[in-house]
Amino acid sequence: MPKDYSRTLRIADQIQRELADLIRNELKDPRIGMITLTGVEVSQDYAHAKVFYTTLHSESDNFLVQNGLENAAGFLRSQLLHRLKLRVIPQLHFIYDESIERGVRLSQLIDEAVASDRSEKETDNT
Repeated sequence: MPKDYSRTLRIADQIQRELADLIRNELKDPRIGMITLTGVEVSQDYAHAKVFYTTLHSESDNFLVQNGLENAAGFLRSQLLHRLKLRVIPQLHFIYDESIERGVRLSQLIDEAVASDRSEKETDNT
């Protein structure tokens, strides 16, 4: 195993896999619905974990999803206790990941710029 793949990163990956399974199979909260966990960052002392997620819901529904995840954090943490062999199970902090939306928006802007550049070239050639 490469030396740069630290224990903290391995634990973060394992937490992400276990949380994805728990959310999909164990949570019955209708506010949460379909979410994707995009990453987990665990503090060096394993006391806190930032769980980044994205959803297919609109921005107004993200508030409901956030509340649902915060309410389920205790349950999810207790389930992680049974699934992971760690002395300390981190407090879960859910953070909405806007990077995908930003990426889609940037891609749209690039496509618009390329299309306008093409139309300018076509009008110049005629």
